[in-house]
Amino acid sequence: MKIDYSAIDRKQLAKDIDALRASVGAPNQADFQHLKKVELWGRVLALLGYATAWIMPFNPFAALLISTANVCRWANVAHPVLHGAYDKVPDVPKRYTRKGFAKGWWRRTVDWLDWIHPAAWDVEHNKMHHYHLGEKEDPDHIELNTRALRDPKIPMFLRYMFVGGLACVWKPFYYAPKTLMILNNIKRKKNGKPEWQGRARNPFRGEGAALWLNCYLPYIGFRFVCMPALFLPLGVEAATNVLLTSLLAELLTNLHSFLVIIPNHTAEDIYRFEEPSDSKGEFYLRQIIGSVNYTTGSDKVDFMHGWLNYQIEHHLLPALPLSQYQKMRPQVMAICQKHGLPYRQENVFKRLYMTIELMVGKTSLLIAERKLVG
Repeated sequence: MKIDYSAIDRKQLAKDIDALRASVGAPNQADFQHLKKVELWGRVLALLGYATAWIMPFNPFAALLISTANVCRWANVAHPVLHGAYDKVPDVPKRYTRKGFAKGWWRRTVDWLDWIHPAAWDVEHNKMHHYHLGEKEDPDHIELNTRALRDPKIPMFLRYMFVGGLACVWKPFYYAPKTLMILNNIKRKKNGKPEWQGRARNPFRGEGAALWLNCYLPYIGFRFVCMPALFLPLGVEAATNVLLTSLLAELLTNLHSFLVIIPNHTAEDIYRFEEPSDSKGEFYLRQIIGSVNYTTGSDKVDFMHGWLNYQIEHHLLPALPLSQYQKMRPQVMAICQKHGLPYRQENVFKRLYMTIELMVGKTSLLIAERKLVG
């Protein structure tokens, strides 16, 4: 749909979204118990996965359970908690707040031990991505990040092959080094040092050593050494089966997370922005026309999407508990209709296809300008 970007009443849009925010109210114990339920689902899947992982090598059933639990831990627990969604719940345990979640080695191991360092992701995602959506400063700007891949000189079949390969390893290959680089560059800037632009992976030098010590070695040690070792009492074959099943689970984790994360702000019907946002209304406008939702519905549907199927609502109000997004979706749709704005919502696999077409250079983002665009 076409929108007259200049004609949108940004002040009224801001008032409407602020009124919606006020109507939601403060998070409560019901919201927190909903999170605990979702967290329990993930823990049960992980337990069932490892309970059956030793039976055979590359156990597909166990790998699927483990990978789903892994994605759940990131998207359904770490994501909202690190946004501070439950900070104001009365008597909430500190480990479910931004100040306590995954802080220190013990809490990181218990709360969210991933390729990605929690502090690095907090900066990259919660600050840089959310407050620079679709701008050149957005570290998750897929069109800009795939400029080299979109080069017409590269054969199209190689571009598709690269995207397929990237989806299999994108967390350790792309996201872990990218997020840590951003965090370390902030520290370097504070100390008057030049920013690091590469993604060094040499474990014996500078940035590469930090990546291995903070991201790669902890995750590899936990997922592919400690967990299989727990099954040694059942025999070397059982431990080996767990290792091989864990490798398959890691592949599925990367594919699942790529599917639900990458298409949220990328396709030929999504806008990019050439200038920084200059008002609250402009900020809200960008979250709407720069995002897309997937299929929504029950907690089970939302669980499998990592609650990223409410991307428009989440970007408008990022610090809300998961349980609130289902409730406020009709109101957000009504606000979009009132202002003549598109409320995009489509099947995640269709959006993945559209995203891949953009990544390989067949399509491009729309450019939002202060004139009629569409």
